[in-house]
Amino acid sequence: MTDCLFCRIVNKEIPSRLVYEDEKVLAFEDIKPQAPAHILIIPKKHLASLKEADENDQNLLGYLLLTARKIAQDKGLAESGFRLVINSGPDSGQEVYHLHVHLLGGRRFGWPPG
Repeated sequence: MTDCLFCRIVNKEIPSRLVYEDEKVLAFEDIKPQAPAHILIIPKKHLASLKEADENDQNLLGYLLLTARKIAQDKGLAESGFRLVINSGPDSGQEVYHLHVHLLGGRRFGWPPG
């Protein structure tokens, strides 16, 4: 996807504040953080949103969550707690149409979230 912002970040065409990378995912700091720690975890495979994922993506979806847990531990967020958010579609607030997990931490969060 040549016009996808996150695909361009994966391809290193646009710089990011990289937090983690392996063969399946890339994680970087959000440019508009909503918490002291706000990291986006994206699959290198383009999926516009969770709505487009299917049974073939089951392992990748689980891998995204396990990667979020690892990053939360590495950043010292696991002990006090962290929040994971996946927006899917316009009413959810999704702005970039490449599946991504928001990892938020470093402060207390309220419920309901918004």
